[in-house]
Amino acid sequence: MTRHLAIGDIHGCFTALETLVDYVGFKRDDTIVALGDYVNRGPDSCKVIDWLIRFDQSHNLVALRGNHEIMMMEAAEKPNAHREWLKYRGEATLRSYARWTKDDLDSKDRGGLANVPKSHWKFIRNRLLPYYESRTHLFVHAAVYPDMPLAEQPDYMLYWEKISDPPRHESGKIVVCGHTSQKSGLPLHNGNAICIDTWACGDGWLSCLDVQREHVWQANEKRKTRQFALTDLPT
Repeated sequence: MTRHLAIGDIHGCFTALETLVDYVGFKRDDTIVALGDYVNRGPDSCKVIDWLIRFDQSHNLVALRGNHEIMMMEAAEKPNAHREWLKYRGEATLRSYARWTKDDLDSKDRGGLANVPKSHWKFIRNRLLPYYESRTHLFVHAAVYPDMPLAEQPDYMLYWEKISDPPRHESGKIVVCGHTSQKSGLPLHNGNAICIDTWACGDGWLSCLDVQREHVWQANEKRKTRQFALTDLPT
């Protein structure tokens, strides 16, 4: 049976991503749903975006947009937004692209973003989706109003809102999301929603969830791995 596998917020943690991909063993008929926030905070945003572009050419990748991709796009266009972006560890992204192009980094202006290849901007601006829906699950970066169809959800809910104990969505489907970082390193779930931002860019893990089996694989920047059933965790 075709698997739907969701990946939580990567945040530039390419070592964890590479380790997780090998650990899970993605298949050509899997649908891989990346929940957004590929850039900032971690050390290798450029490698993460480059991997997503290449993976998209050979596998069934559903790449969602996160608030950090929105901030990066705005930083390239507006000086004030660029300064705000740096507060959210945008400088880590600049450094990763400076290493990529072997150019000097000047984080005092927007020149660093000129190092981002056109193919990466095309992916960030044109390829990313606001949400995805399967037969049994709804996939978003941040959160949803429970009484509103996905197509009507406002941007601030899809990209910015935190979750804690959400009710079931009106569709009856379970929401799978990231964005609300779980410092415990374990997914948050209450039967109605599953949050798999497990703090890969901190001391936590990058998570991959098989939504049908409710099975979780994890890897971190130290190349450690572990796996468990979601049902084994407390709700």
